[in-house]
Amino acid sequence: MSNDNNCNKKHIPEPGRGFTVCDCGDELSAQPVEGCYKLHESAWLEEYPDNIPTDIFEVRFKNTRRSYYRNVNNLPLKRGDIVAVEASPGHDIGIISLTGDMVAKQIKRVGFTPFNGEYKKIYRKARPYDIERWQEAIALEHDTMIQSRQIAAEMGLDMKIGDVEYQGDKIKAIFYYIAEGRVDFRELIKVFAERFHIRIEMKQIGARQEAGRIGGIGACGRELCCASWISSFSSVTTNAARVQDISLNPLKLAGQCSKLKCCLMYEYDVYADARQTIPRLREPLQAMDGEYYLVKTDILAHKMSFSSSKDTMANLITIPTSRVREIVAMNRAGHKVASLIDEADMPKNEEPTFRTEEDSITRFDNQSKRRRNKNRNKNRDKGAKEAHSDKPKAQAEQTSAEGNTANTQEKNSQERGSQERRNRPRRNNHRNNPRQGNNGADHQPKTENNQ
Repeated sequence: MSNDNNCNKKHIPEPGRGFTVCDCGDELSAQPVEGCYKLHESAWLEEYPDNIPTDIFEVRFKNTRRSYYRNVNNLPLKRGDIVAVEASPGHDIGIISLTGDMVAKQIKRVGFTPFNGEYKKIYRKARPYDIERWQEAIALEHDTMIQSRQIAAEMGLDMKIGDVEYQGDKIKAIFYYIAEGRVDFRELIKVFAERFHIRIEMKQIGARQEAGRIGGIGACGRELCCASWISSFSSVTTNAARVQDISLNPLKLAGQCSKLKCCLMYEYDVYADARQTIPRLREPLQAMDGEYYLVKTDILAHKMSFSSSKDTMANLITIPTSRVREIVAMNRAGHKVASLIDEADMPKNEEPTFRTEEDSITRFDNQSKRRRNKNRNKNRDKGAKEAHSDKPKAQAEQTSAEGNTANTQEKNSQERGSQERRNRPRRNNHRNNPRQGNNGADHQPKTENNQ
């Protein structure tokens, strides 16, 4: 539930119809909500003036039901207005979904053709009484569907009633059912008319249309194509998967409707045209070094892969289809090629240009590696520079230390020499000194001769 900015009452969303109902005061009003209804489109021409004035409007109803009506009363209508339109019998309530030039383009796209060449009419804008009666009819849809399923099962009919849609004036209902074959529901209609007291219309739909009415999210993560934009369904066969070289896995090829996915046909024509240029091989390619078997074909790239082994992917070689045609022509002429790869097609080791390096996905790794190497070299140069600047200082300190050591040793030796000289005994050298007299003569002990 959501609240509107101008109203404090609760807004009740109506699933499958794209609007909310609000009980504001004494009136019951409806407000359209974008993006919650089936087969929605973008009105990309809405802001531009209409080049071709038209009075035809597209009106949507529950789920995927839409139709086109003429504005005979020249009402000022815009996208999102709730209107009462002509029905058979009575009238129905719908919402304007497309206006202007886009209506003609949409009619051409879906191939809509009016009954007897006349468009049904838009009567008026919906009044509060119309909306209130419309809401009462919508409230009966679920219970009616449950009861109708029980009645069909009791009667033993091979059919499944998937949905019920009441008309806006509550005098008619459309019963959507799924069946494999033809069903005789004449007695069923009588029982429905007696039980529900309304006019009955039975409409058979397929499994794809039922999936579109229910809605959901596909394997691609987006809303189902049958619920968002597909209005006409084409036949899908397994041949579409074979042409596109898709594995025939039922779990992957089937959609939510248990049928083959509609998207298998989106690129079918492209692959079919591309396959016309692919050569068909019935025998292996003959080369000097042996036979090569086809293991894979890239249709859009026009390349084929061959293996030297029939059962394994050994010595895989990928060559273009033009080279395959040349080899096939030579083999049919009785000649074998030296190698599957043409010498002209062999890759050459070219130096990467600035543009190739810029586009490479590993350029950020190379930049970070270069940055780390640059920082490492910078730190190494810085350390070497500091070591070089500290070497003269160390040498000077070593020289100074050696000089101090030498001075200390010399000083110590001088001190030891002076100490030895002081401790040495003195000698009398006065006799040898001519300047000294007898006073300086040595006093020797007297001998007998002297006496």
